[in-house]
Amino acid sequence: MEMRDIQIFRAVMQAGTTSKAALLLDISQPAVSQAIRRLEADADLRLFDRVRNRLVPTQEADALLVEVDRCFAGFEQIEHRIRSLKSFGVGRMTVGSLPALGAGFMPRAIAAFNPTSRRVQMSFQIMSSREVLQQVGAGQLDFGLMADEIAVVGLEHSAFIEMPGVIVMAPGHPLAQCKTVSPEALVGHDFIALNPEDASRRRLESRLAERGLALRPVLETPYAFSVCELALCGMGIGLIHPMTAVDYLPRGLIIKRLDIDVAFRSLLVFRPGKPLSQNARDLLSLMRIQAERDLALIEAALR
Repeated sequence: MEMRDIQIFRAVMQAGTTSKAALLLDISQPAVSQAIRRLEADADLRLFDRVRNRLVPTQEADALLVEVDRCFAGFEQIEHRIRSLKSFGVGRMTVGSLPALGAGFMPRAIAAFNPTSRRVQMSFQIMSSREVLQQVGAGQLDFGLMADEIAVVGLEHSAFIEMPGVIVMAPGHPLAQCKTVSPEALVGHDFIALNPEDASRRRLESRLAERGLALRPVLETPYAFSVCELALCGMGIGLIHPMTAVDYLPRGLIIKRLDIDVAFRSLLVFRPGKPLSQNARDLLSLMRIQAERDLALIEAALR
């Protein structure tokens, strides 16, 4: 089984037709067709049905593509690394973060780190906590920042920050004049909820259920920054990580304490047995300093 045939198979699956795959790979259409036939013979699988001179992928082809994409992702990472080494040498750092801390907090910390002055080429990716965990484990990230909603197995990790969530709302909302928000007041208003699988939402619903109360969601979203935007638009109130709210305070977003403690916990995850570079340690130090600054802004807004 030739790697080139597998590459051509992937191109056909991505492009949709043999002619488009041929253009993508700069080879002839007959060469594409021959490669597909050769791969089917070597694998002893029918990967495509021939319908009106077109190749229609079978279920086996779809299943194979998942593994092929996983394999090529590794090759693409290697190619990216080679290009980076040519341009910047070993001064490269790759970091990932969950969206709640990735949209505002991490860019502030990275700006303080100032990769340009350190001659560091940096890649910063915003992704789900599950993706952070997977990519750190695969060696594609130097370290990552994730929520505690997934068990960390096989990786070194440490707590980064834990703090109670805040209720966000527009300036004209009826609860904007309250010092704190009670559970009874919370469920009496339209609620912008994080997705059901979010750990903080599950904690909130559990605490409310203990009091015989339930949320009144008007919509759901996976992102805390979406909750802030929707709250500012007057769609309702929501519970979010306080760090996310920092970026919206200058725009008038109101934040209030909730009378019950619903914690947001974030973890740092690292590759086991892989010492962090000095640049990574410096960034981590600046992240902690930035967290203290953001916390001071949050506390001021809650007074």
